[in-house]
Amino acid sequence: MTTTDTLSAGKVEVTTDAHGISTVSFFHPSHNSLPGVLLNELARTITATGQNAATKVIILRSEGERTFCAGASFDELIAIEDEAQGLAFFSGFAQVINACRTCSKIIIGRVQGKAIGGGVGVAASTDYCFATAQAAVKLSELVVGIGPFVVGPAVERKIGNAAYTQLALDAAEFRSAEWAQARGLYAEVLATTAELDLAVQTFAEKLATYNPEALTELKQVCWQGTEHWDTLLPERAAISGRLVLSEFTRAAIAQFKNR
Repeated sequence: MTTTDTLSAGKVEVTTDAHGISTVSFFHPSHNSLPGVLLNELARTITATGQNAATKVIILRSEGERTFCAGASFDELIAIEDEAQGLAFFSGFAQVINACRTCSKIIIGRVQGKAIGGGVGVAASTDYCFATAQAAVKLSELVVGIGPFVVGPAVERKIGNAAYTQLALDAAEFRSAEWAQARGLYAEVLATTAELDLAVQTFAEKLATYNPEALTELKQVCWQGTEHWDTLLPERAAISGRLVLSEFTRAAIAQFKNR
């Protein structure tokens, strides 16, 4: 598969069941990594689904079994030629996080496998997140010469500054799903995918019976203090967009791609 094919691959789909539970699902053949086109489509889909009157609750998930989301697309990172392109790419993650934050509906995360880099940010942007025991987490950005600047506010909001700093600095190591649950990223960790799906669906059906106005008001309360993220996250994206052009990062990404 060529780089062009890789960047255009993947999909985002949404379905709504009889309970008013809308499932937003994304997929990319490279471990559910997220090129810019897919990031933009995911953000638009989350926003549109939240505005749909038929939707009471949203489930955010990916396809496949082993990896929930591998974060940024290395093919796209290595293709960035200037700061404007870098800003545009990393702003995609900002748009997904802000789409989750400003969505009026509760978003339940379903994390069936490893979450890496931006994938941790996506999981942290949900309102209530379930995972399997295989859903280890890693903020790997520092290894390739950038940093978890865009996803940082979402991750730090969920797990606190100390745990976020640990993940960000110990960038080469995974932390277990149990570690993530103990620090608040995951509400519950299940042994199998079947158990995960049952827990997610059961919880979603329960939420769908609650007063939708109360859920919306509660979500706004839970996200208080993040109103400035509309400007903060693009500012953070600009930092990553600049660093990705460095010789260190170019060499590091090339090394990873050649493994």
